[in-house]
Amino acid sequence: MSHFEELKVWQKAVDLAVKVYEITKNDPFNKDFGLRDQMRRSSVSISSNISEGDQLESDKSSIRYLRISKGSTAELYTQAIISNRIGYIDTTDSEYLKTECQTILAMLTNLIKHRKTVQ
Repeated sequence: MSHFEELKVWQKAVDLAVKVYEITKNDPFNKDFGLRDQMRRSSVSISSNISEGDQLESDKSSIRYLRISKGSTAELYTQAIISNRIGYIDTTDSEYLKTECQTILAMLTNLIKHRKTVQ
């Protein structure tokens, strides 16, 4: 059985989710439950799908969940842009979230390529 907790991409995704919770606990997110909750859900979904797919013990199934993680990462990237444009987060936080999303997307892409070669 694989140990998803050892995957650097999973670790980065967990750290990113924690950061999203820190950012969204402040105003004006307290008043915008929709965007706040969507950002939290998408950020948590990244690491959750990595771990779920990893535990299925099949590279084909794992790849499916890694792709879902990529989708959640892209969602969060978009939400960071929107949050910045409407003035909910400053450029520093927005750039941090976007950079982390880009890094995680690249890591997921590489992990998918690796898992495809193992099949």
